[in-house]
Amino acid sequence: MSGATAAATRSQDRLETLMRQRILLLDGAYGTAFQGYQLAEDAYRGERFAEHELPLKGNHDILCLTRPDVVEEVHRNYLEAGSDIICTNTFNATSVAQADFGTEGICYEINEAAARIAREIADQFSDNVKPRFVAGSIGPTNRTASLSPDVNQPGYRNIYFDELVAAYTEAMLGLVAGGADIFLIETVFDTLNAKAAIFAANAVNKELPEPLPLIISGTITDASGRTLSGQTCEAFLYSVEHAKPLAVGLNCALGAEQLRPYVAELSKLCGTGVSVHPNAGLPDAFGEYNQTAEQMAEIVREFAESGWLNIIGGCCGTTPEHIRALADTVAELPPRPLAHVSN
Repeated sequence: MSGATAAATRSQDRLETLMRQRILLLDGAYGTAFQGYQLAEDAYRGERFAEHELPLKGNHDILCLTRPDVVEEVHRNYLEAGSDIICTNTFNATSVAQADFGTEGICYEINEAAARIAREIADQFSDNVKPRFVAGSIGPTNRTASLSPDVNQPGYRNIYFDELVAAYTEAMLGLVAGGADIFLIETVFDTLNAKAAIFAANAVNKELPEPLPLIISGTITDASGRTLSGQTCEAFLYSVEHAKPLAVGLNCALGAEQLRPYVAELSKLCGTGVSVHPNAGLPDAFGEYNQTAEQMAEIVREFAESGWLNIIGGCCGTTPEHIRALADTVAELPPRPLAHVSN
């Protein structure tokens, strides 16, 4: 067995061993947390970007450089709530997404800083009983490789596969340098984008002595049960399972209640772990998420009691209180058997 293959086995086995013992806890929303700080433009700029030509407020990823103390506090709150896995603050830290802020040239630095911040705080909480892990968050970007943004030009694309691969590769190299344990390819609304991320992850992992396992999480956008690019949950799974991920799951767009049938479907079909991090319900007329921690935990309890879960966490609108409630709810409930595949 080659050194790289042996290392990959050790790395993935560590997480799989835990996933066979209990349901693992992912963290919750980062945008929701940062909005709670009500940070002004100056906080996003810091001294370094004081003269930057474009507004930076809302560019949460750049806080890894300008307000690392805030990012660390958010991580700490989720770890104290019981998270086994915390995500890096890098959901939009690709050159494609950062171009909107004119900061596409510092993406490697953002990813490296984000992973280092998460690594340091995770290590403070980690012990032999409850090791903590860092998932490098890799968002979908704000472009789609398989759909035209212009209804009058269906063949037009504003991003191409190779451009996505280059952007994802840069981000992933930064995550590796900062000490991430996992590549989390999340909020997948276009599987072609996800395939570019998988391609990049495979290329990066090929050069590592200890490759990082993948978690791939798609987004069902509405009651149609399909992703934005038109795939059913089953089709999405079959499109990404070749990557041999640690887990395949669903996140964002819908709350746990709306995700119920799709989580059940994944659990029956998936040969790997199942990961779920839903929103705190559906947004109200003001765009606010009002589902309480207790309400969300009660729905998730049914998921766990049905034997559907290996990893559970929260997306938009969720807080450390939601994660703490989820942790308490699933603590004594067994995880989904990893070898379970429906006939």
